[in-house]
Amino acid sequence: MARKFFGTDGIRGQANAHPMTPEIAMKVGMAAGRIFTRGEHRNRVVIGKDTRLSGYMVENALVAGFTSVGMDVFQFGPVPTPGVAMLTRSLRADLGVMISASHNVYTDNGIKLFGPDGRKLSDERETEIESLMMNGLENGLAPASRIGRAKRIDDASARYIELVKATFPRKLRLDGLRVVIDCANGAAYKVAPAVLWELGAEIVPIGVEPNGININLECGSTAPEAMCAKVREVRADLGIALDGDADRLVLSDEHGRIIDGDQILALIAMSWSKSEKLRGGGVVGTVMSNAGLERYLQSMSLMLARASVGDRYVIEEMAKGGYNVGGEQSGHIVLNDFCTTGDGLIAALQVLATIAQEGKPASEACHLFEPLPQILKNVRFKAGAPLDDAGVQKSIAAGRAKLEGTGRVLVRKSGTEPLIRIMAEGEDEHLVQTIVNDIAAAVLSASA
Repeated sequence: MARKFFGTDGIRGQANAHPMTPEIAMKVGMAAGRIFTRGEHRNRVVIGKDTRLSGYMVENALVAGFTSVGMDVFQFGPVPTPGVAMLTRSLRADLGVMISASHNVYTDNGIKLFGPDGRKLSDERETEIESLMMNGLENGLAPASRIGRAKRIDDASARYIELVKATFPRKLRLDGLRVVIDCANGAAYKVAPAVLWELGAEIVPIGVEPNGININLECGSTAPEAMCAKVREVRADLGIALDGDADRLVLSDEHGRIIDGDQILALIAMSWSKSEKLRGGGVVGTVMSNAGLERYLQSMSLMLARASVGDRYVIEEMAKGGYNVGGEQSGHIVLNDFCTTGDGLIAALQVLATIAQEGKPASEACHLFEPLPQILKNVRFKAGAPLDDAGVQKSIAAGRAKLEGTGRVLVRKSGTEPLIRIMAEGEDEHLVQTIVNDIAAAVLSASA
């Protein structure tokens, strides 16, 4: 069955427009609450959010839905997505919800659901929720005596801070390291600076003044220029830029040079392989992971398993192959020894641990391979299915033929935005750029 509401990362869209309306949010609460009501105990759901203005609206609608089917609701307020995943398990909740559109602009919002194990729901579970949303919700309302209660949990951030700090090597400190931390005016604006400071770092925080409409605005992992500039200005040892819900990151070395998810995966793989903590004989990346990462891992007799784009698919591949390290070039890093989803802050701590232990600057410790030229271009479309267009398919085939097996072309539709994502990779940067431009022009022509 074609899914009507859920995409590759929960439900996402423009706030107060279909499907991100209060009505849909309430139906999600009612349907998910019914499906995850287990036994006669007071079933509970935990809800976190980022700092978007629309978060209040969506949260209240969800609370109404969950309480109407008899679930008690624990409201965390602003907390990172991985914090919701961790606290769902820690508080023995039956369900976890994060209200966020991650790296998108403030006008968007989204709903992500986690099962009692702290993992994102499967496609099958989401389809089950959708089916119930469209049929029979009125039959599951709780009697007046069983309506759920809702309350704020004031120490949720403190609980998450302690869980994150526990992932850092014991007896190791960050004293003497100056770190710029860009929280994207998002969910981690309090917890991330607190973690780093409590572990001994000298911190320079930016993107920590959310006002409801400035999340991800010229800051954070999707706009790391501000972080890089601040690193150079204050002569920091490392820069960390999180996204709006802090489940991914981008780093900067002391020169303001970007360290992306592929380099972070390489560093953690190298470090954990040395300490014999790495499982599965390698790491999980995606179809977007740079071939340079693959070659570097091969030099250490490690493999790169490629999953579809999306951290949920990385996690599925990790479980299938017994891996404990996986991630995406965009900065979703999953370390399932510690957490069940991507956590930008925990990943940053693993990088900082390596820097502190080796005594090397980030420019040496974190640039472990030379990436192949790779160009990524996003083309926004209004309607239709441009990838089905004959001209677009012809352009893609032509691009692959030009690379003659020396590179890759990947064209896909975004699962969270009306975008066609075009990537080409190869030894010849000029040729790669030409191929991307040609395909982008074909997509624009098809969607005009």
